[in-house]
Amino acid sequence: MLNPVTDAFEAELRRELSDAAFRDIAPHYLEEPRGKYPGQAGLVLAPGSVEEVSVILKAANAARVGVVPYGGGTGLVAGQVATHGPAPVILSLERMRAIRDVHAAENVLVAEAGATLAEVQATAEEAGRLFPLSYASEGTARIGGALAVNSGGLAVLRYGTARDLCLGLEAVLPDGQIWHGLRRLRKDNTGYDLRNLLIGAEGTLGVITAAALRLYPRPAARATAMIAVPHPAAALALFARAGAMLGDTVSAFELIAGQGLSFLREAGFDLRQPFDVAPDWSVLIETGVAPGIDADAALERVFAEALEAGEATDGVIARSEGQRRDLWALRETIPAANKRLGAIASHDVSLPLGELAGFIEAGSHAVAGLDRSIRVNAFGHLGDGNLHYNLFPQPGGAASDYAHLVPKATRIIHDLVARHGGSFSAEHGVGRLKVGELERYGDPAKLAAMRAIKTALDPNGIMNPGAVLRAE
Repeated sequence: MLNPVTDAFEAELRRELSDAAFRDIAPHYLEEPRGKYPGQAGLVLAPGSVEEVSVILKAANAARVGVVPYGGGTGLVAGQVATHGPAPVILSLERMRAIRDVHAAENVLVAEAGATLAEVQATAEEAGRLFPLSYASEGTARIGGALAVNSGGLAVLRYGTARDLCLGLEAVLPDGQIWHGLRRLRKDNTGYDLRNLLIGAEGTLGVITAAALRLYPRPAARATAMIAVPHPAAALALFARAGAMLGDTVSAFELIAGQGLSFLREAGFDLRQPFDVAPDWSVLIETGVAPGIDADAALERVFAEALEAGEATDGVIARSEGQRRDLWALRETIPAANKRLGAIASHDVSLPLGELAGFIEAGSHAVAGLDRSIRVNAFGHLGDGNLHYNLFPQPGGAASDYAHLVPKATRIIHDLVARHGGSFSAEHGVGRLKVGELERYGDPAKLAAMRAIKTALDPNGIMNPGAVLRAE
């Protein structure tokens, strides 16, 4: 049983922490981007060191006060807001944003958890390296939060998720112990992998305070194209062709529905589009190559063969950095257009590549059977099987008109995902939004093991209570 923050608890921490660690309970600490889950807090703390994090967790554990770690606040599954229960501590990493070390020769950068993705990317670039984790909120999202949810983004195809970009961690466990796991090793075969246990745990097993991150050589040249395809199955065939011809230089392969391109105009975004009439389906492909390779010529050969094979019907290859930015702006603005129009329901799903086309077709039929006026915008990271499958009202309609259909729509989509061997959460995590979905679709043995791990490391249940696993 957890307790709320009390005056005595706060007074104890004021004796041990600097004044700079205390923050007003500002509205942004209690909000999440979709505005569906209002949060609460008894105290907001922003420690300036791993030692101060240790003090906070030790005190919270002794007093049985819940602790909700807070990064950039950009998570989409309400993992950063405590929606009910005793008022907790919000523990913000905003003051711990130092870049501790850059080891360019090793392709390693060590950053504190409060550093934003953009700050890490810029530091890597200054060192002549690439930190490839990238998505729309990278100017706000922080490294600790990215690791806590194992975020993906636009370059997973080549470089992997946040988990794959982390070599070591520094973290504080629920009882206040500091784990000094900030190692730069590629090989460390010494028992249980606590690093990978904490990554993706969404702050339920401890607080990540710093990470040793993988860097990569910067590609000498990039080529980017948007290619119209007749259907998703053709997009998958094109993906296989690109892989065979370009190898692991393909860094992005994004599926874009014509509905998404139409939404950009409908939502009032005046972006240059490469096609006079939006194709039903297209892909955005990017490749980054080593010195001595003509990236544009390589991508042109892929496009020519795809045209001949019927996998493509039209396309454009960016001939300048400005044109490349224009193409990426289309893909990266689709979520903003979606938000402006107002989704009925959003689904972050992943499927085996061979199941994607069948799922998209079956999903269209299922949604039409629910209500023929619903519009589907399916888009996302085709190369790694991650789709954002979002439902929208008819033109001029409001999402609220369909509110009564949301539970049924989500059940239909997630059941369909399960039948195709997929996951109901690809890159956004479970948070509080999808706890019930994890209970419904999760493997019983896995859920039992997760609960046992949670109980062993956090017996008082103070860490992010109610996220991932239902609070007992």
